[in-house]
Amino acid sequence: MIKLTVLYAQPADADAFDKHYLQTHTPLVRALPGLDRFEVAFTLPDADGAPALYHLIAELYFPDAQAMQAAMASPEGAALAADAPNVTSTKSVSMLSEIS
Repeated sequence: MIKLTVLYAQPADADAFDKHYLQTHTPLVRALPGLDRFEVAFTLPDADGAPALYHLIAELYFPDAQAMQAAMASPEGAALAADAPNVTSTKSVSMLSEIS
């Protein structure tokens, strides 16, 4: 299984980011063919009350790398890529991992 993790930094306007991510971007992610699971988590403040380094964590699970590549090459993947500038205006870090 392949997992794509995206960590989004604290956005300038958290309410606007959250609204767009949840109402527009999330349905586009969920429409990807071959997607096994999709999780979104909002971080909590540090123990001292300071905002966490990251605001949102997105995790997309695919059966394998080929399924992920096919999903991203699909029309649904193209729609997701077209919306990416609306969320990537907030700095993000992406990583792939293999779950054994």
